Amino acid sequence: MYLAINILGVIVFLAVGWALSKNRSKIKWRSVGIMVVLNLVIAWLLTSFSGGRAVVKGAADGFNWLVQVAYQGINFALPNWVGATGTHPAPVNFITSALLPILLIVPMFDILTYIGVLPWIIKWIGRGLSFITGQPKFESFFAVEMMFLGNTEALAVSKLQLTTMKAERDVTLAMMSMSCVTASILGAYTQMVPGQFVLTAVPLNCINALIVTNMLNPVEVAPEDDTIAKIGGVADEATATTAEDAATPAKAKREPFFSFLGDSILGAGTLVLIITANVIAFVALAGLIDKLLGLIWKPLSLESILGVIMFIPAWLLGLNVHTAWDFSQLMGLKLVTNEFVVMGEVTGKITHFAPHYQAVLTVFLTSFANFGTTGMIIGAFKGMVGKEKNDAVSSNVGYMLLSGILVSLLSAGMVGLFIW
Repeated sequence: MYLAINILGVIVFLAVGWALSKNRSKIKWRSVGIMVVLNLVIAWLLTSFSGGRAVVKGAADGFNWLVQVAYQGINFALPNWVGATGTHPAPVNFITSALLPILLIVPMFDILTYIGVLPWIIKWIGRGLSFITGQPKFESFFAVEMMFLGNTEALAVSKLQLTTMKAERDVTLAMMSMSCVTASILGAYTQMVPGQFVLTAVPLNCINALIVTNMLNPVEVAPEDDTIAKIGGVADEATATTAEDAATPAKAKREPFFSFLGDSILGAGTLVLIITANVIAFVALAGLIDKLLGLIWKPLSLESILGVIMFIPAWLLGLNVHTAWDFSQLMGLKLVTNEFVVMGEVTGKITHFAPHYQAVLTVFLTSFANFGTTGMIIGAFKGMVGKEKNDAVSSNVGYMLLSGILVSLLSAGMVGLFIW
């Protein structure tokens, strides 16, 4: 019965995208159908096929290995935070277990970008995705960038393209940005929730973002507009900020490696501080709102209000009524705060839940889709495009949030079909 509900849920989530579409007549159903089938195949391969499970487990183990290596550096600077030697650490708090390893992982991914490996991967996977799905070239590039870069970073390296595309396509990219994830933070996620489901969510979110935006904001892209912007005539190669340009790192004027590495480490430290500040502030603000709501009626809380709103989507993921209620409150908390807050709440407990619950919860959490992200994206556009395009993005905040929620629900629902 619950499998049937899960199947119904995936259909309902797609139907919501159709029902709330800005222009249903422009939806490319053939492309949507190809992408849905592709994502179901990927979900099956990564969860039910032995080879796929081995790949995902290997990737998760790789991230965990990197974290173990990071603990050695943490233990040197902060003795007793990760055990006596750092070899078999027992982190004592959230910052140690989830955030400080970022100081190693971020520079590692930046080095891959510096030497051209990561841009090359983005370029060719993006081309292949565009060919298979029939989606516009740049949207496909951007979808792949989302698997590796955060929303503001992915937008920043796309600045030239954003300024040349029409406003409707900029809105599409803003909506897609709600489902971004930073590859360098995946190591933190895998320390709090099952790593195999975290890494399964990443490619599913990439394609589901294309599906959802194709339905909610269908845009006709003429062949002459389906191009990757080139810089032509610009002397400073540092301004080559599209995915295609980034795929060929500038050879002249390249920043010295150790200067680059130092900036990367400082950036990683800033990221740790930003996440720490956000988690503390959001948890405290959520607690304050709960206290204020409790003055009206003691059982009333932010979680309970959002739990009511998200209950039906949670139930449609194939959960029983009681479990769906608990799940819906975690979904609501994630939307108001961020994924780290919820992951921190379920760390150590999630492995006691049924496999299906572990899978759908982990996949739903693995993205930056929350209220705060909308502000980050609008701020990023404000610094890169003109007033007309910025106004177009700002007037679609509701669609941006809806896009992020639907992508997370679709990914969770697709994975849930194969994990019981």
